[in-house]
Amino acid sequence: MLLSRRVSLLKPSSTVAVMNTAAALKAQGIPVISFAAGEPDFDTPKVVKDAAIAALQAGHTKYMPTPGDAPTRKAIADKLTAENGIPNLTPDHVVISAGGKNSLYLVFQALLDAPAPGQPPWDVLLPVPAWVSYAPIAELSGGRVVELPTTPDSAFKISPAQLERAITPRSRILVLNSPSNPCGTMYSPDELRDLAAVVERAAASIAPDLCIVSDEIYEKIIFGGIPHCSIGAFPSVAERTITVNGLSKAFAMTGWRVGYAAGSGPFGLQVAQALSKLQGQVTTCLPAFIYPAIRAALAHCAADVESMRQAFASRAELIFSLASRLPNLPAVRPTGAFYLFPDIAAHLGTTSASGRAVRTPADFAQALLDEQRVALVPGEDFGGPAAHHVRISFACSDDDLREGMRRLGDFLRGLKR
Repeated sequence: MLLSRRVSLLKPSSTVAVMNTAAALKAQGIPVISFAAGEPDFDTPKVVKDAAIAALQAGHTKYMPTPGDAPTRKAIADKLTAENGIPNLTPDHVVISAGGKNSLYLVFQALLDAPAPGQPPWDVLLPVPAWVSYAPIAELSGGRVVELPTTPDSAFKISPAQLERAITPRSRILVLNSPSNPCGTMYSPDELRDLAAVVERAAASIAPDLCIVSDEIYEKIIFGGIPHCSIGAFPSVAERTITVNGLSKAFAMTGWRVGYAAGSGPFGLQVAQALSKLQGQVTTCLPAFIYPAIRAALAHCAADVESMRQAFASRAELIFSLASRLPNLPAVRPTGAFYLFPDIAAHLGTTSASGRAVRTPADFAQALLDEQRVALVPGEDFGGPAAHHVRISFACSDDDLREGMRRLGDFLRGLKR
């Protein structure tokens, strides 16, 4: 059977693959410590579950408007206006989709296109390391990914000068993800203001079609003293920014699959209409009983979100402290999300205790899983300097963090040159 070229060339998500492997081993009774999943280990708040149950019992089981029902889109628009400061935004500017990943896919499909004959593709400017799905989604949408490499010295953040050098007349999308998966760091408001100024200048001269896609799914999981800031709040770029968010991470609702996208003014309305048209040919809408749960989360879960944030803040300090005691495992202190992104370059080119060659992060991760039953995500697919990093999720209990890092230490001390 002949498959499409785009599917044949598509790489599977490495983060999902490791998460599934760890889950399968646990199901077999193997005591795996999983540092793989980008998923809070907390339960969804009761008020959210109760709202969905009540909606089901009330018969909310029919098709809904494609972008989401009006009360829920209003709740999201009000949230983005009041909390994020995004201007000129109404419920008609909001489209609710089946998860943040689905929202991003629709946004890329709406903003990118296959190149016309004789024309180069649109460029997607992607600071790397970056979440593994941005590049495949951009390429599936006809774009060409232009990596903007970062380093631990800058906390994995691009500079305004670096961005300015990268922009050309074919630059279409700048992707920003703050707080960052996989880096666990975030941009300050001043840093985002400086990047917005670069985009404003470029849009007025060489790149009039340049837009910003800001993935803010971890906006409430912050603990490093840096306030979250939405770049779409700056008037200079508000009407060329699409903000993507969802309820998966902050509200412990990963399995509910709730994402949304919104932008300001006529631009945001045009994009929302495009997203709705696309979604009408793909998923149509979320299940009807999910929408009351979304409203309940936004209206009633501030205390739950803060409790989880405090737990992640404590875990961030614990995992950073534990990693700092291990040999040759430098890492940037996390300030947001729930990831540590250590550099394992000193351990590449070694042999594990069982005789496995450790040449790459993928080798490292597989040997660690086989020998110590600890699952983490190798860095290759995150791009740029991630080729000598691994991602450790600390969305798990303190006991698992301590035991997993103890096993990691044993593994490191068993490596031989």
